[in-house]
Amino acid sequence: MKQLLTLFFVLLIIACGKDSPKPPEAAKLSFPAQNSECTTGISLNNTTSQVEFRWLAAKHADTYQLKFTNVLTNTSVTNTPTEALSVRVPLLKGVPYQWTITTRNNETQDIAISEAWYFYNAGTQTTFPPFPAQISEPVSGGSVSRDLNNEVTLGWTGADVDNDIASYEVYLDTVSNPQLLIASPSLSINEIQASVEANTIYFWRVVTIDREGNTSDSGTYSFRVIRYY
Repeated sequence: MKQLLTLFFVLLIIACGKDSPKPPEAAKLSFPAQNSECTTGISLNNTTSQVEFRWLAAKHADTYQLKFTNVLTNTSVTNTPTEALSVRVPLLKGVPYQWTITTRNNETQDIAISEAWYFYNAGTQTTFPPFPAQISEPVSGGSVSRDLNNEVTLGWTGADVDNDIASYEVYLDTVSNPQLLIASPSLSINEIQASVEANTIYFWRVVTIDREGNTSDSGTYSFRVIRYY
């Protein structure tokens, strides 16, 4: 009996001494570069070219999974997980895409998702619409407190391959498809103060306009106003 107890405690110590599996870290994206025109794709036909996505190895990651989204149609494709650090896929020419990499560790259920990068797959066009504005604050679906002036900060970032963004249009409303224009800031402004009511859910979006008259829409985001600071 004494020997069995000794063996039990030895096994318990060994088990407790094992390191817990560590969750994977997010991969750092490499190519196609953020807010760029990808011109290195291999042409497959008049409408499609093969593009190679590349990223850097992430700590504690066993597999990587590419997800890319056609920004014009908002349709996404998720590739099969791979141990490689690159994937080649056919993409439509002259179309803006967003892409991310999801990392996984085989010993845990945890995942990590990389930053989302945008690029244009090169086509025949000589001018490009701006990329959709990326919302920075408030976090979509989150709660935010208004300040003493009954205002909250709405922030975003914009980018354009042609580097010719002229202005933005900011829409804010309490309906899910906001059409109320509250500001038309210039290129140099990436945040505004907006008057809001407490205990109210707001929806907002940003339209980016370039000097050629091309536009892009960030898509609609939401937040709840809860109280004063």
